Amino acid sequence: MTNSVEEVRQRFEAEGISIAEWARTNGFNERTVYAVLRGELHARRGVSHRIAVALGLKQKPQGSLQCTRAA
Repeated sequence: MTNSVEEVRQRFEAEGISIAEWARTNGFNERTVYAVLRGELHARRGVSHRIAVALGLKQKPQGSLQCTRAA
């Protein structure tokens, strides 16, 4: 189940953790986390997608896609 941005913000407040602290602890750039929460990044792929999954905004992918290159 995914959460809304408001639910994520409420969870931070309830746990007494700042967004910046969470970002540092989890190895993410603070500005990127804030951009995901503001909706400035669509979190379709890459780091922004990993942030959205870690925050519970998106579901964790079921399987793993392998990118193979033709030789």
